Amino acid sequence: MHSSVIRDLLLLFALGPLTYYALAIAAALGYFGPRKKANVSQYTPPASILKPVRGLDRDAYKNFASFCSLDYPEHEILFCVSDVSDPTIPVIEKIIDDFPQRQIRLLVGSREIGASSKVNKLCRLVSEAKYDLLVVSDSDVRVGPNYLRSVASHFADPRVGAVTALFRSDAAGGVGATLDAAGSAVEFATAALLAQRLEGIRFTLGATMATTKARLAEIGGFEAIRNHYVDDHELGHRIAALGYSIKLAQDPVLLVYPRESLRQFILHELRWTIGLRNVRPGGHAALAFTFGLPWTILAALLAPTREIAGLYVVAYLFLRYAVYGVVGIWGLNDPVTRRWWALAPVRDAIQFGVWIMSFFSNKISWRGLEFQVKQGLLIPIANGRHSK
Repeated sequence: MHSSVIRDLLLLFALGPLTYYALAIAAALGYFGPRKKANVSQYTPPASILKPVRGLDRDAYKNFASFCSLDYPEHEILFCVSDVSDPTIPVIEKIIDDFPQRQIRLLVGSREIGASSKVNKLCRLVSEAKYDLLVVSDSDVRVGPNYLRSVASHFADPRVGAVTALFRSDAAGGVGATLDAAGSAVEFATAALLAQRLEGIRFTLGATMATTKARLAEIGGFEAIRNHYVDDHELGHRIAALGYSIKLAQDPVLLVYPRESLRQFILHELRWTIGLRNVRPGGHAALAFTFGLPWTILAALLAPTREIAGLYVVAYLFLRYAVYGVVGIWGLNDPVTRRWWALAPVRDAIQFGVWIMSFFSNKISWRGLEFQVKQGLLIPIANGRHSK
């Protein structure tokens, strides 16, 4: 093939990320505009909030307390830890003492039915839950008073099988945490909003996984995904496969990041990307056409004129920052993105490197425990028996 044809093809491919950014902006404008004026429904069935916990997260008390300050008529909060040595127990006990008006229970221990300690805990939490509506969220999540109303409102429609939520960020500091929080909310929201527009959402996010006992039973309960690494994705995927829709809660939650070094941030991104490659290899491969920075550099080097090279650079910077502005600052009202939006190209460079690295390893470290991930399943390494 003639070299000029190869050049033109590569220049054409380099338009892929720019198109992706433009579609993301359009999806965000279409979603957040009406949502900012929407009212939350008064459908408020009793709900069980399930919190599988391992280890002490930053600001754990504030995170847990936010679920005790919900404007909602009837709900319970159930915590489950692996054993009596978990450092979160004193925090949970203080929560129970400080909010005597709330139905709060602490469960210790769960049957080891699979490799994922988080899912093991969820199995017990579901069996102990009093109510049909189940709302699961990670321990590093903080919510506002209308959170449960915005989640529950969707279940007034019997065609809805699950509800999830976007998130905004709170970072303690450190290079890694700043890089992580500056764009993670934007990236996850972009993927979710584009999926919603193109094919409908077919996954849930760990920030919120809400469903009913009836829908959960139809997929075999959490027991059916006890060895899966990406339990949030798997839950939503299986419910969507039954023909139910998955909705986004109106209000984003707050994800509270720990202090992270640059190395910890890279390992965190690598863990997620390895999981994606094992769970959705097609989606992992498609990431190649969302990395605007390397494609723009390649296009600038191959462009036949300086003017064309400059157009690629300007288009990349304009559209990339527009995504951060529209999705992160305007849509999510993310305070970290608002402050650190200029780091977008730095994040892009790191994520591209992580994506390359993810082809060469299936090993992950998860809260101090090590696993191999094969075809989406967790395989403990040595003494690494549990995940989160």
